[in-house]
Amino acid sequence: MNKAIITVVGQDTVGIIARVCTYLSGHNTNVLDISQTIIQGYFNMMMIVDYSEADVSFETIVGDLEALGEDIGVRIRCQREEIFTKMHRV
Repeated sequence: MNKAIITVVGQDTVGIIARVCTYLSGHNTNVLDISQTIIQGYFNMMMIVDYSEADVSFETIVGDLEALGEDIGVRIRCQREEIFTKMHRV
């Protein structure tokens, strides 16, 4: 399984989750876990996804999500899970 952590931060607006999930499902990327909250109008979401079956490269997913974030007015960051697991072993 190839897991990635996606974070989305910005001012809340209608359709953020829908747009991100539509992109992911369109490229065979499975959402394993999702958490989102809105605090005083600011949207924050974290997702764990499996991109093992994705029909595009990981780098393409990263770039497309960054562009999608710019389009909808939020910051989207996608990082491989192994970055987090290796950081906490040091």
